[in-house]
Amino acid sequence: MSEQANQAQNQNETQFMIQRIYVKDLSFETPNTPAVFQQQWEPELNLEINTTNTMLEEGVYEVVLTVTTTVTNQKATAFLVEVKQAGIFTIQGAPANQLDHLLNSFCPNILFPYAREAITSQVIRGSFPQLVLAPINFDALYMQQLAEKQKEVQA
Repeated sequence: MSEQANQAQNQNETQFMIQRIYVKDLSFETPNTPAVFQQQWEPELNLEINTTNTMLEEGVYEVVLTVTTTVTNQKATAFLVEVKQAGIFTIQGAPANQLDHLLNSFCPNILFPYAREAITSQVIRGSFPQLVLAPINFDALYMQQLAEKQKEVQA
């Protein structure tokens, strides 16, 4: 293969790199302590997940995965943990649809284990039983969002 053809092929390839992963915001609230510790433990979990992304410069993006867990016990809030786990990613050479998939599925998938660990750590420090969130299929969530957008466009 000629050097020009090799360079053209390299220019068409998508480049992906993690620059940094960090906690952007972390909150832990226990509004009903100490009464919640004196009740029988029958927790109910509510989980909310959201992602946002911002272009910092050409080919460099900040992706923020927000995970909010609210645990109630006997209809009263036992604790609420919210973490905004963020990362800075370099993504170059990706077509628009692939870029959208990377920012809204692939990057959150990378960030989730860090968010999960932060939540587990805060819950234990709050003197509650360990909470380990199950893995999340961000690809399935992304496909579901695409299907919903497509329905809105057709309506």
